[in-house]
Amino acid sequence: MTIQIKQIYEPVQDSDGLRILVDRMWPRGISKERARLDDWMKSVTPSPELRKWFNHEPAKFARFQEAYQKELSEDEEKQHGVEKLIKLSRTQTVTLLYAAKSPTCNHALVLVVFIKSKENRHDN
Repeated sequence: MTIQIKQIYEPVQDSDGLRILVDRMWPRGISKERARLDDWMKSVTPSPELRKWFNHEPAKFARFQEAYQKELSEDEEKQHGVEKLIKLSRTQTVTLLYAAKSPTCNHALVLVVFIKSKENRHDN
């Protein structure tokens, strides 16, 4: 399983493999040509209410992680998206792209940890 995250503003590299945007809204200042996306999976993003509440405030990150993981576990559409990402990452490198400014306080971090923990449970 090869799955990684990267800010969409970073240069495209061959090592990115399949490039999937995991933001609900299109990132500012990025053209579709520059993004070079293979897919845009809005289904695995935090709910609009959770995203607005979090507002990328580091003090809220721990509570955001819990709430987002709960959404990923309980929402059927999000579960299907996670399963699709797991399947794709079994045969190729998958890079989840996000637009948040912080590399240490964003939903893509939570998503990749959730996916890897779910995949590890599948392996056992």
